[in-house]
Amino acid sequence: MPDNRSLWSDGPSEDEHHGWLDPEPDAPATQEHRPAPAEEPTRQHRTGRLSPREPREGPSTWQQVRGKLVTPLVALCVVALLASGIAIGTRLIGERTVERTVVAGNSGGATSSQIKAAYTAAHDGVVRVTTSQGNGTGWVYDDQGTIVTNNHVVAGGGDTVKVRFTDDGADVDARVLGTDVSSDLAVLRVDRNDVAKLVPLKIAESDDVETGDPVVAIGYPLGLDQTTTAGIISGVGRQIPAQNNFQIDKVLQTDAPINPGNSGGPLLNIKGEVVGVNSQIATASAGGGSVGIGFAIPSDTVRDVVPTLAKGQSVKHAYLGVSVAQLTKGEGAAVGDVRSGSPAQQAGLRPNSETALRGLSDPDGDVITKIDGTAVNRPDDVTRIVNDKEPGDRISIEYRRGGDTRTTEVTLADRASAGSASSSPSGPTLTLPGTPTSPSSPTIP
Repeated sequence: MPDNRSLWSDGPSEDEHHGWLDPEPDAPATQEHRPAPAEEPTRQHRTGRLSPREPREGPSTWQQVRGKLVTPLVALCVVALLASGIAIGTRLIGERTVERTVVAGNSGGATSSQIKAAYTAAHDGVVRVTTSQGNGTGWVYDDQGTIVTNNHVVAGGGDTVKVRFTDDGADVDARVLGTDVSSDLAVLRVDRNDVAKLVPLKIAESDDVETGDPVVAIGYPLGLDQTTTAGIISGVGRQIPAQNNFQIDKVLQTDAPINPGNSGGPLLNIKGEVVGVNSQIATASAGGGSVGIGFAIPSDTVRDVVPTLAKGQSVKHAYLGVSVAQLTKGEGAAVGDVRSGSPAQQAGLRPNSETALRGLSDPDGDVITKIDGTAVNRPDDVTRIVNDKEPGDRISIEYRRGGDTRTTEVTLADRASAGSASSSPSGPTLTLPGTPTSPSSPTIP
């Protein structure tokens, strides 16, 4: 059985990870712990190279000999580390020094003044969301008192939740206007008369976000008061599983530290505009701490989903009814499962055997190669193309069966009638999220 690993940022408690919160004994300051100079570094400082005018001593005879001896040893060590990388990575993640490094994050080249400006522009619009299950984060969407958060933050918490706008403020009642499991988004509403000030956040287009862009996350991790972390966009176009096992696409990956309680909070660009909603984290092992990989629902999905939920309506998602797996050879997406009664079954698509899906034999079922003329090179392409459609749309699917290339027409259904999806044979282990973190017992997932 595979080791279940929760990807959700609101995961189960792990008391053994509290060590990094303990104060460390005083130690002499080192170069890496000294604060950066206030002025902009010169080119010489940035490169760290000697001026051409400065002489450099050549190595002594012993240094030359030692270098020749050390180089093969280093090469051998590197090979050994590569061979045992999984075991080493699993062990070191639990170490105190690694945990502190992860929490430190990466500012992505943004200056402290830029990070502070982004925080200043947005922090009044970020709120604590509390349910009977624990707490998460949300943010102000408009001046009507609309609040956006994750579905998994309010799931199971009843129709009424509490929202707090300042660390020392009082809780305000909020109604749940709507939730969408497939996008992991939920919309709340507070009475404007119960709030001294509403500060709606500006929303940027997530399609404009690029890898390497600096970002800022604001939320209430570990039951603490409002907290800000910074990092970069470490990847775009990712896919993560929703609670119903359907894939959320166009997700932003970030190394800005995200922990339990951050769920539902905004991921901001350097202008303080929302580019995503923090939702999940990757962990090194079951119940392990964050390894610096977080995922945020893209702001373009927020634009599509939130207006519908704010009206109390359900969001419709196109449904094909097929799981797909990566081929070990060649391009295309191998059909791994065909749901009974689904559009895929009605179109006559045929699944591959488990042996074929594992690459132990050639495909003995169908391999999707195109949808509506768009090439399918990998399973993610199927999800992306279908997610861009509407229920009732008719699509053309080209697929290989044996040595033949065939085409079939499929009318997409509404996902709401499908229940939960089956997990992809080649995809990650899908797990339901833990409850939101409790304010009285802050923990790392």
